Amino acid sequence: MQEIDPSVFIHPSAQLYGKLSIGEGSSVWPNVVMRSEIQEIQIGRMSNIQDFVMIHTAYDGPTIVGDHCSITHHVTLHGCIVEDDCLIGIGATIMDGARIGKGSIVAGGTFIPEGKEYPPYSVIMGSPGKVRAERDNRSANRLNALVYHRNASAYTDGNHRGWDGPEFQEWFAATKARLDAELS
Repeated sequence: MQEIDPSVFIHPSAQLYGKLSIGEGSSVWPNVVMRSEIQEIQIGRMSNIQDFVMIHTAYDGPTIVGDHCSITHHVTLHGCIVEDDCLIGIGATIMDGARIGKGSIVAGGTFIPEGKEYPPYSVIMGSPGKVRAERDNRSANRLNALVYHRNASAYTDGNHRGWDGPEFQEWFAATKARLDAELS
């Protein structure tokens, strides 16, 4: 059973199988694969699942992505939890039972082993992933998620240049200022 909010952008090449839910304003980009034969996949509101991401579940646990998250190109999520306002960098892998605390960044290419838990506001790098810094990344991560939400709206309208031009630059500056004020 799939529960997908009507506002979600799903690229036609995405492949979604099994029990999953995707929240309001989220987007699923080209060549994403989500499979949940035994557990379930939950994607929160305003999150983006970018090109070539693979999401699967563990035998004994779901895969959960919170609100305002960016799961960037070629990431693998397998039976893990990514809390709200996180950015998972290009090519990262997060394994069964792992948990990424809210407002965190997982650097590109990072490998997160089974069962590893990281506190909120971590910057995680390496293989295996280690906390290299601690800072509140919510504003920047949420801004990235909102940029993808705006881009999905542009794609829905057939505009594949949604990040181009002065209107986007104005929106970006105003949105960044608002988020910085709200989340500080």
